[in-house]
Amino acid sequence: MNIRVARIEDLTGMQACNLHNLPENYTMKYYLYHAMTWPSLSYVAEDHEGRIVGYILAKMEEPEESPDGSPPSESPHGHVTSISVLRSYRRLGLAKKLMLQSQDAMVNVYNAAYVSLHVRKSNRAALGLYRDTLGFTVNNIEEKYYADGEDAYAMQLSFNQ
Repeated sequence: MNIRVARIEDLTGMQACNLHNLPENYTMKYYLYHAMTWPSLSYVAEDHEGRIVGYILAKMEEPEESPDGSPPSESPHGHVTSISVLRSYRRLGLAKKLMLQSQDAMVNVYNAAYVSLHVRKSNRAALGLYRDTLGFTVNNIEEKYYADGEDAYAMQLSFNQ
């Protein structure tokens, strides 16, 4: 298995991995926007044949200026838009490796103070990874966050810089 920064030519493989695993799907334009705007934050896991078997799509949330022109009150932070690993490649630590690579780039490239994400309340495997393995905490519950009406946990992990 190889983990590396996602390239433009990987986007169709990333989208295929998403379509295969997740009910939330994105247009190719959305993947391209992430890849062009934050090129160092999205990663892919590829098998020995170079096939995309997992990915993380991430971005930065830039703090907004206050209406009075004063400096932003919030630090820049990263956000995991989507992460997915094909079923036959799960339980190999790929999701953890993808998360750590992206988080490292958030800190080193963008000086992020923390990373946020949303996860379905019913996704026990992802909750275990985020909370138990990586140390994320639940900040909030966003009711009916997903298109099918399921609630999401809004989670966050602070980076100790």
